[in-house]
Amino acid sequence: MSTSLQKISLKRIAHVHYTHANLEVANQFLLDFGFTIVKQTDDIIYYRGYGTEPFVYCATRGESNVFGGAAFVVDSFSDLELATQTLPSATPIHDLDAPGGGKRVTFYDPVDNCPFHLVYGQTAVEPTASFPELEYNFPTSKHRPVNKTQRFKQGPAPVHKLGHFGVCVTNFAAAYDFFVSRFNFKPSDIIYDEDGRDITAFMHLDRGKEMVDHHCFFLFEGPKFHVHHSSFEVHDFDIQSLGHQWLKGKKYDLVWGVGRHVLGSQIFDYWYDKSGFIVEHYVDGDLVDDRTPTTRTKAGPGNLHVWGPDVPPTFLQ
Repeated sequence: MSTSLQKISLKRIAHVHYTHANLEVANQFLLDFGFTIVKQTDDIIYYRGYGTEPFVYCATRGESNVFGGAAFVVDSFSDLELATQTLPSATPIHDLDAPGGGKRVTFYDPVDNCPFHLVYGQTAVEPTASFPELEYNFPTSKHRPVNKTQRFKQGPAPVHKLGHFGVCVTNFAAAYDFFVSRFNFKPSDIIYDEDGRDITAFMHLDRGKEMVDHHCFFLFEGPKFHVHHSSFEVHDFDIQSLGHQWLKGKKYDLVWGVGRHVLGSQIFDYWYDKSGFIVEHYVDGDLVDDRTPTTRTKAGPGNLHVWGPDVPPTFLQ
């Protein structure tokens, strides 16, 4: 294989970057959404979940609201070196001045000029919380002992990790070819239109027999590039529902939810932050490995959810 086609090996998705014109208002929403501040200055705030990533969301003050790209952890320093040699507009390898430290390369995709970040050598952190895996009682199978109750506290839904993000691209075929040829992305599901043309892909990281999320990145075609949403895992449906109630009580704007997706199977809950970006809480997503076949499905209203509210007409714009 030629050097130009050698793939950069991604290990996992790590964090996302957003710029907000009103950082203070954005910060209050992000706290209500379930993030915890790990480092803060006048113009930048890093948030973590309760898992082992040093941060999962970076909010920066700016003149306008802008998506700043997602970061993926690579397997080795040599992957960063390969990125500087082969990826368009790649920066030199530089220190990551953020919680966890490490090294980073930033590049811009050749179709829509969206920034992406590759990181290596970050120091993991200790989990800050744990939640019980609840014992449920079913009609004919009772798992919870007598006098053991299920009790919960109202509040934000604590975020565990960044699960995935997605973008609308202006040329699906070109963007898809770039990402699957340069990285170990593999489609779990592909959606095609009535003419048989592929228009959407949900992609996971090909890690061999290692179980990974059904998708950590998705792209679909539209007239104008934009980030669609970033999605964060929470512990279970009860925690997710408590978070939904908390955000509703704070009068934030609901996008869509709660419901159950078809592709990936997640239970979803989408919200607008105060800058107009969509963020999601999800639970109970599918896992895949190298034995999982890629499926192709025709686009249709039944692709998106099996239960829950009707799809908002603006959701896929």
